[in-house]
Amino acid sequence: MSPLGSALRGYIAMRRGLGYKVCQQEKNLRSFVRFMHARGAVVITRKLALRPTPHLYTTKEITELLKAALDLRSPDGLRRWTYYCLLGLLAVSGLRIGEAVSLRREDVDLEQGVLTIRGAKLGKSRLVPVHCTTRRVLMEYAKRRDRLLCRPRSSYFFVGADGGWLRPRRVRKVFHRLSRQTGLRAPESRTGPRLHDFRHAFALQTLLARYRSGRNVEPLLPVLSTYLGHTCVRDTYWYLSTCPELMGHAVRRLERSWRRVP
Repeated sequence: MSPLGSALRGYIAMRRGLGYKVCQQEKNLRSFVRFMHARGAVVITRKLALRPTPHLYTTKEITELLKAALDLRSPDGLRRWTYYCLLGLLAVSGLRIGEAVSLRREDVDLEQGVLTIRGAKLGKSRLVPVHCTTRRVLMEYAKRRDRLLCRPRSSYFFVGADGGWLRPRRVRKVFHRLSRQTGLRAPESRTGPRLHDFRHAFALQTLLARYRSGRNVEPLLPVLSTYLGHTCVRDTYWYLSTCPELMGHAVRRLERSWRRVP
């Protein structure tokens, strides 16, 4: 085993020992180790490991993705609505893709408009309220799902074509196809906006709306951190550094506070 492979194995064992679920992270890191091996690299450099800049989706881009989802071939009539509702939920809730597809029927309170996210980081659960418009869309989806699937194979809220669990890998494949159709990705490109960027966009738009209203952002950060399921509020602070407009608002707020100092 290479030094990088050995280091990865030790790192994964340590993280799991601390209680973290690192299934997807392990896959991503193993893919990165293979990427390094293919280039004959034995040292991780900034150029090779630079964190991708999150894509801040516009309302137009999200609308076009949702329209494209409704155009998906859907022999049973449900598939297109599944992806329409799932992508829409990611955009307006900031959920991780694994959290969204793991929602079970009993986790979605359609009366109160509250989602129960179970077993996220460190095994913690949290409650995620959603807007009344989102609740109505989820209710319509649930009615269609139950009407079209007389005998559901699983208790999951979002289901695949066979009525079973909707796998994240499958969702990413369909999302990449929709991204190419709408121009978010080049026809043959293997890179571009990701599903996880919906989460980044949600957090950034929430913070921007607060700044634009002239209200203090600091009290919002712990609330947003809890809503997103971050294990530490500093993970939420990271969003401040990824958007030039946010940084501009923060700098101007700081300058005003300095001018008030006697």
